Amino acid sequence: MNRQEMLDRLPPEWATDLLPEIRKQIRTSRRKVVVLDDDPTGTQTVYDIPVLTEWSVETLCAELESELPAFYVLTNSRSLSCAEAATLNATIGHNLLEARRRSGREFVVVSRSDSTLRGHFPGEVEALAQALQHEFDAWLIIPFFLEGGRYTIHDIHYVADGERLVPAGETEFAQDVVFGYRSSNLRHWVEEKTKGAVRADDVASISIDDLRLGGPNRVFEKLSSLRRGSMCVVNAASMRDLQVFVLGLLHAEAQGKRFLYRTAASFVQVRAGLAPRPLLQHTEFDLTAGNGGLIVVGSHVPRTTAQVNALLAGSDVCSLEVPVQALLDDGQLQQEVKRLAQQTDQRLQADCNVLLYTSRTLVTGETAERSLDIGRRISEGLVSIVRAIATRPRFLVAKGGITSSDVAAYGLGVRRAMVIGQILPGVPVWRLGSESRFPGLTYVVFPGNVGDAESLLKVVQILSVRSGEQVKAEEQSR
Repeated sequence: MNRQEMLDRLPPEWATDLLPEIRKQIRTSRRKVVVLDDDPTGTQTVYDIPVLTEWSVETLCAELESELPAFYVLTNSRSLSCAEAATLNATIGHNLLEARRRSGREFVVVSRSDSTLRGHFPGEVEALAQALQHEFDAWLIIPFFLEGGRYTIHDIHYVADGERLVPAGETEFAQDVVFGYRSSNLRHWVEEKTKGAVRADDVASISIDDLRLGGPNRVFEKLSSLRRGSMCVVNAASMRDLQVFVLGLLHAEAQGKRFLYRTAASFVQVRAGLAPRPLLQHTEFDLTAGNGGLIVVGSHVPRTTAQVNALLAGSDVCSLEVPVQALLDDGQLQQEVKRLAQQTDQRLQADCNVLLYTSRTLVTGETAERSLDIGRRISEGLVSIVRAIATRPRFLVAKGGITSSDVAAYGLGVRRAMVIGQILPGVPVWRLGSESRFPGLTYVVFPGNVGDAESLLKVVQILSVRSGEQVKAEEQSR
């Protein structure tokens, strides 16, 4: 279906910018937005917001007491089994309750997951809800993600492919060996993922008509009338739709309603009251320290492979292919890690941009659990290579959600980073904390399923441009 034709058939958007009122409501409630992110790509719509890779009670207390509107806790649970993800979410939920007791600061929780519907649902959300010890009025399911071309219209979730809108159940993402599904209609998707425990007919829905014709008052009425413990899908085709929904949501919460959010990234921006910000320019990155750039690619979705091919064809990047079979062979692993780390060091010291990418043949197991284990071992191998690289790069681009999480937390020792904005739509940039191996490093978290074929090349080109001031600073440091 043609995207523009579909959007043109919808009623006009709500006429008023509601962000000022949303911010007012947030200030009044003083509820911090806590985002549990199942991979780090969920930071792709925010800025000036911290990301944590550890969740001790003391750390959570410090973030709850800060004046920032939100913070992320990077769980990377999409790389875990469902049981492991549930245990992790339960631990964080318990720690949040204790942090709230100590700090006195109330919060709401977003379980942020993939905009193409891949993730541990409902398992990790159930564990989180139980740990938070609150009977929620409803779970709100909101996978709309503008920057990635994800729209929910008439309860059907779509993925943009150029000018076409493709029902999510008909895309490559629905064929995921671990998180695959059939249903594009979100109400039926809930029934499918809960194995019939929740019937499609019992899933509530807030429609585009509710948002665009009824406005925040209609949202408030529908949320207030939900049966306790129900699930509700939210349609959206624009950021203004999200504004309408969030304002109605805040009014309902002000009347005592409590919701648990399962969403993609766009919702977080609006719920935290953040205004849109232009894409970052090359002058906004600190690229004065280090030699060359490092691009680490672990994602295997077809979109990533097309981007790797475009980068190889369109730049003079130094490429090093990481043979996946060697990472899976205990007899070859250490030797391969040492070889690739040494070659990467040599090329970085020569001021080359180095592309370190896994061989493109997808290796899967007989079961979903076995496929997860294979993916984890491959990621651990990539992390071992990064950890063995001694040379500080000028920038680092990590391609793929699990890859970017593991490289940050385990390859670079990141405990807290700041999201500074986006370099391309849906592609966030972090500034690494002082505790990391390379303090202040420009770290690009590039989702596997975002961008067109040229997007990775564009990111590398932007980061490779250096201003006169940067060149002068580099000369002085030498």
